[in-house]
Amino acid sequence: MVLEDSDVEMIVAEIEVSEHDVETPHGRIHCTMKGVPKGDRPVILTFHDIGLNHKTCWNTLFNHEDMSEIMQHFSVCHVDAPGQHEGANTFSTGYEYPSMDQLSETLPLVLKHFGLKSVIGMGIGAGAYILTRFALDYPNMVEGLLLININPCAEGWMDWAAHKVTQ
Repeated sequence: MVLEDSDVEMIVAEIEVSEHDVETPHGRIHCTMKGVPKGDRPVILTFHDIGLNHKTCWNTLFNHEDMSEIMQHFSVCHVDAPGQHEGANTFSTGYEYPSMDQLSETLPLVLKHFGLKSVIGMGIGAGAYILTRFALDYPNMVEGLLLININPCAEGWMDWAAHKVTQ
C-alpha cells in the first residue's frame, strides 16, 4: 500500500504529542511523548547527539512516510539533554553540566514519570553512549537498542567541546 502525502499528514496529525519536564538529581530533563503508551508494549526512547535536540536529530526519520506504520503501533519518547530543547534557557553561572553517565541515570526517572516498564532505545553519538550505559545499568528496562556512531571512549560533553575548540 502506498500512502499519499495527505494520508501521511493525517496519520501524523492524529498522534497525540505532549511535552514534559522531568525533575532529576542531575537537572530538569525535557521530554516529548508522541502517541500514548499501549499496555506493556515498549516505547521507543530516543536520545540525540551533541549539539542537537530531538527535532534536529530525529524529525526527518520519524516524519518520513515509511514510519507511519510504526508510529501507529509504538509511542515515542524523545529525550533532550539539559539546555538542548527549543526555547531552553541559558545555564546560570556556575552550572555544572551532567556527565554522560549521570544523564543515563536520569532515564529511569523518565520511565517512571511516564509509567513505562521498558523501552527500545535509539541513540546517535553521545546519545548512543548514554543509552548503552542505561541498558548496562538497567537491563530489565531495555528491550533493545539501535545505536549509531557510538564511541565507547567518549569524553564528557564539555570535555569534547573544549577539545574541539583547542584543536
